[in-house]
Amino acid sequence: MADNLNDRGNPDRNFINLNEEWEVAYWTKELGVSENDIAEAIQVVGNSAEKVRAHLNNPNAG
Repeated sequence: MADNLNDRGNPDRNFINLNEEWEVAYWTKELGVSENDIAEAIQVVGNSAEKVRAHLNNPNAG
């Protein structure tokens, strides 16, 4: 249920939410970059994990 904050369910790995500390920790480790790098990529390409990953791998493309 979406109202129950204790029940996170399966994490949605398709999008990056910088408002959740545990997601920031996951994505910084997963992508090997800083939170600031992720935030800047999200400003450019949006919060799609796939697009952020592609942008971080090739910042000139996006």
